[in-house]
Amino acid sequence: MFLDAGGRAPLGPQARAAFDESLDQGWADPRRLHAEGRRARLLLDGAREAIAAEVDARTEEVDLAPSHTAGLHGAVLSVARGRRRSGRDVVVGATERAAVLSAAEFAAAEPWTAGAGSRVVVGVDREGRVDLDAYLAALRSPGVALAALQHANGEVGTVQPVEEVHEAAREAGVPLLVDAGASLGHVAVPGAWDVLAADPGDWGGPAGVGVVVTRAGVRRAPSWPEDDDRWFPGGVSVPAALAAAVALQSALADRDAQDVRRRTLVERVRARVAADVPDVEVVGDPDRRLPHVVTFSCLYVDGESLVTELDRLGFAVGSGSACTSSALEPSHVLAAMGVLTHGNVRLALPVDVTDDAVERFLAVLPGAVARVRAVLGVEGL
Repeated sequence: MFLDAGGRAPLGPQARAAFDESLDQGWADPRRLHAEGRRARLLLDGAREAIAAEVDARTEEVDLAPSHTAGLHGAVLSVARGRRRSGRDVVVGATERAAVLSAAEFAAAEPWTAGAGSRVVVGVDREGRVDLDAYLAALRSPGVALAALQHANGEVGTVQPVEEVHEAAREAGVPLLVDAGASLGHVAVPGAWDVLAADPGDWGGPAGVGVVVTRAGVRRAPSWPEDDDRWFPGGVSVPAALAAAVALQSALADRDAQDVRRRTLVERVRARVAADVPDVEVVGDPDRRLPHVVTFSCLYVDGESLVTELDRLGFAVGSGSACTSSALEPSHVLAAMGVLTHGNVRLALPVDVTDDAVERFLAVLPGAVARVRAVLGVEGL
């Protein structure tokens, strides 16, 4: 049973149908002037128009990237470079994706202007919510080019105060980049942003495409060679773009019903894990959170061993940092929160998850944890 849909949800049926149809109609280069190229261009523009409508933006404000990571890198670097006369510092929350943290450090160090810039990292509390007073003080400081704050954390589910931050950012004249890669398609995303980044793979779209929406008036400057596709040279797959738009429409049409159902399942997981597994810490805000994400950490357990044991039992789950999980290293998100980092399990429930699947997972989890502890020789501690 697949319980690790964060960032790579199964392709939905409507998106799959759109992708297959577009393989026949949109295979040509959309930059060409012949009939096949024009047909592909119409499909690509239609995808951008559909995405724009769903995020309350204009079509010309929507750019499509080769991936969510590429979109975040491109947004941070191009906005920071476009505002190099205003400053070089980039303010970020401590639990941002690794892509944002790395891009912010890179942008602040680029030799675009005289003087040194800094990546200013603002801490979070034990629920993963950014220190609002500290964040507002940082973005109001002189020399800030860009502020970045995720809408919700894809690892622990906590929703951030983006509306309060955006209001202060507007007063300070600093654009705010909001990473909605874990939230768009699952919960309502407020219009409190100047640049929005989103991940179709998270809402049941295909891999190979990312979304960046930039409000009019935000100055951007590319830091790469000139190309016909100014922001993401080479463009994206037309079938992937169309499938991403269709998947978003489908996810938003069913969002409210899925919110209630999956939120109930997550509440069940949080309560049962805390009650049935000894020495466990369930993390993230229990109320103001994503409806489908739950994370817990088990003392005296190696995360890789626990994931492997659960996989042997037929359950695919995540562990470690949601954005660098292949490394199975201690999560920078959990470390920033000051909570238990080892023995970490992350569930991101897909839209087709059943009550029975969750019940079966909860039934096998205590035994799986006990077996891993026994192998490590730490049972009965």
